[in-house]
Amino acid sequence: MSVGEIKIDGLVPQEMALRAETIGVRKAGLDVVTMFALAVLAGAFIGLGAIFATTVTTTGGVEVSFGVNKLLGGLVFCLGLILVVVAGAELFTGNNLIVMAWAGGKVTTQALLRNWVVVYAGNFVGSIGTAILMYLTKQYTFAGGQVGVTALNIANSKVNLEFVQAIALGVMCNALVCLAVWLTFSARSTTDRILAIVFPIAAFVAAGFEHSVANMYFIPMGLFIKNFDPGFVSDMGLTDKVAGLDWGSFLVNNLLPVTIGNIIGGAVLVALVYWFVYLRRRNE
Repeated sequence: MSVGEIKIDGLVPQEMALRAETIGVRKAGLDVVTMFALAVLAGAFIGLGAIFATTVTTTGGVEVSFGVNKLLGGLVFCLGLILVVVAGAELFTGNNLIVMAWAGGKVTTQALLRNWVVVYAGNFVGSIGTAILMYLTKQYTFAGGQVGVTALNIANSKVNLEFVQAIALGVMCNALVCLAVWLTFSARSTTDRILAIVFPIAAFVAAGFEHSVANMYFIPMGLFIKNFDPGFVSDMGLTDKVAGLDWGSFLVNNLLPVTIGNIIGGAVLVALVYWFVYLRRRNE
């Protein structure tokens, strides 16, 4: 259906696949400086979603059911991907969909890996920079310090995951993230894009799945509080609980396995599957 010359119906999956391929080629072809700058923005945007989620899920001792608390956190975390998709930025997890263009020979392996490495690095810089700025705001002291308690508990729980568990949680997470991005390829309007994002992203957060870029904010935020304000940690009675929270546990226990899982979930379970279903015959 259309109004005049403006189509208002969404694209069907075959058209979505062609759009995904075209977008993948364009993303892989960005110059390094632009790619990195957009990746820094994406890291900051995901950090903003994480800030929103941390604040909203801080109950301050008020009894809130597990499911409702997780749902609220997931809904507000959607801010991050909405900013990435609508404002324009380069997110490593979403860019796993470039594999659709790679599988069809439209993007070389070198270009794919170049994008992933540059974007991953930029995401890290943007996320860490956002965490540093948030530490300086002392927002973690709000609600009698309960916001900081929430931030520390989130970071600590993430670095204490088992390695295989973290991979599996990463797989599930990026399957949903890439499905959210995939759904935006059907969109004709900004409203369509936002609505397509909400449920998959809210689902992954509510279910407790692991997102590598989000963790580039969540865990360093906890580390900054622990390392630079030990008096706060002591006052909140968390010194012993967060004893194992350090940069090594962040990188080895969480970021490494979660990144592996994210690649499997996004590049294999979503990108390659949809390439196989909708695009492979063009290469036969």
